Amino acid sequence: MKLNSGDTAPAFSLTDDHGASVSLADFAGRKVILYVYPAAMTPGCTKQACDFRDNIASFQKEGFAVLGLSPDKPEKLAKFRERDALTFPLLSDPDKAVLEEYGAFGEKKLYGKTVVGVIRSTFVLDVDEKGVAKVEVAQYNVKATGHVAKLRRDLGLDE
Repeated sequence: MKLNSGDTAPAFSLTDDHGASVSLADFAGRKVILYVYPAAMTPGCTKQACDFRDNIASFQKEGFAVLGLSPDKPEKLAKFRERDALTFPLLSDPDKAVLEEYGAFGEKKLYGKTVVGVIRSTFVLDVDEKGVAKVEVAQYNVKATGHVAKLRRDLGLDE
């Protein structure tokens, strides 16, 4: 089931690329950009991650935390972070439970065929002081290239 603006975002606690546990509640009182990508170190996912890396200062200046989420294991995420000098947490969801709760795993079109897999998605979440998050923006089937620029425009962050 896909999430919509105004929905309560599913809470989670996942292992990051450093082996630490990261919960959505850790970001109480902040806004979080949670972006979902299919696989670390693939061309499209690398482009998208580097776009977030290159824009991280402007997101942080506006109070946003950025989190990447994929089904990759923490060890692979650590290699991805190191290889591409990524400066935000990469979360591991190998059993795809959180991906499914966010509607970011399921049927999708790939080269004209219907397949089951990770649906490239982005969520903007407003986490209240108690650690409960509301969905402000839910975007599914986003493009790897150009998505960060579009998100910045959508959020009114363009200078």
